[in-house]
Amino acid sequence: MVISGRVPLLLLLGLVAVVLRPQASTVWLWLLGVLLLVGLDRLLAPAPAQAAISRRDPGSVRLGDPATSELLVVGGERTLRLHVRDAWQPSAGARDNRFRLRLAPGDRQRLTTPLLPRRRGDLRAGGVTVRSWGPLGLVARQRTFDVPGAVRALPPFESRKHLPSRLARLRDLDGRAAVRVRGQGTEFDSLREYVRGDDVRSIDWRASARSSHVVVRTWQPERDRRVVLVLDTSRTSAGRVARAAGEPETDGMPRLDAAMDSALLLAALASRAGDRVDFVAGDRRVRARQRLHGARDVAARLQEQMAELDPVLVEADWDLLAGAVQGFGRQRSLVVLLTALEPSAIADGLLPVLPVLTRHHRVVVASVRDPELSRMAALGAAGETTPTPSVDDVYAAAAAAHELHRRERVRDMLVRLGVDVVDADAGDLPPALADHYLALKAQGLL
Repeated sequence: MVISGRVPLLLLLGLVAVVLRPQASTVWLWLLGVLLLVGLDRLLAPAPAQAAISRRDPGSVRLGDPATSELLVVGGERTLRLHVRDAWQPSAGARDNRFRLRLAPGDRQRLTTPLLPRRRGDLRAGGVTVRSWGPLGLVARQRTFDVPGAVRALPPFESRKHLPSRLARLRDLDGRAAVRVRGQGTEFDSLREYVRGDDVRSIDWRASARSSHVVVRTWQPERDRRVVLVLDTSRTSAGRVARAAGEPETDGMPRLDAAMDSALLLAALASRAGDRVDFVAGDRRVRARQRLHGARDVAARLQEQMAELDPVLVEADWDLLAGAVQGFGRQRSLVVLLTALEPSAIADGLLPVLPVLTRHHRVVVASVRDPELSRMAALGAAGETTPTPSVDDVYAAAAAAHELHRRERVRDMLVRLGVDVVDADAGDLPPALADHYLALKAQGLL
């Protein structure tokens, strides 16, 4: 039971009666009268269960985009004066979710709650609380109903703005703009007359013997290649990094989200190129594993897979993840490892596994760089236009420079093992990885 503000006002109004008739009996009679009114209003208040409540599922929405939850409230046999609160977990960003309504018998009313999700995953409703007031407005009967509902917040895919320009380059690469390339692993396209600068290895001697000119073969990139995206969800993916140099880390994003954005852009581009895309995510265990070939919208399917992935504060088991990659088949693939270029994690976990992967696949390590390290390293050097650094700045700069040097050594080690490394800021990694894929495609290295 809930009382309204009218009850204290009625009690205060009793002071007038006490002033007019200052006796103890006046106080008790007034209190008794208020209690009788409260009890009567409580008896006349309809039960909240008389209102039938249902919810329309909000569905899925990209993180940062608005959504709405809609309740349908149907009246019962009596007129209902209701206060309704549609509660959601805090990260769903529910606002304006309290409603007052009056329902005649059999009436229907729709209540809309705006949502603005602030994190990925399934964000669930916490219950619908209904207060049914009596005719005097003094007392309400209250009950919370479990009306299931959830909105799935997908990764925002902010890098999709880079997709049109990369698709234009892909069309050129495919020959739709009369561009042909040659390289290992490419498909024969047509014959044409030799011109200065052509690779002599592309000369078709048999065709040249039947012609009065030297003839060369033209090639176009192979299609139906396999691209395997491996998303590291271990502890290294939990750190927050700025999107670009100069931005504060508080306005940044987790490494995992930046890696997801890169994977989405590459998956969308590779699927448009006719390549098959597979996806693995995990740390000490495989969190997601999906073949995306044949999906109408690969990026949308991948967003659904990524929605509930969160960093886990454990080390990655690269033996397990490599086994999941091998489980897709022995066909030569482009394997993209989306992980942090952290020296200790790479040396202890990934390095022992790389020879197995590089023996069968083309391997790319895509890492989100932390621009804060470069900024800290620069603070320790005083120039003509900069103030003299403090002792703390010097120590921080030395530590940052040491970490950058270790990262560079790890990068060189990976390159010597035949691994391509794409290391860029959070905002630059998606287009950089897409450009690297197109470069490999153009050179016939997939």
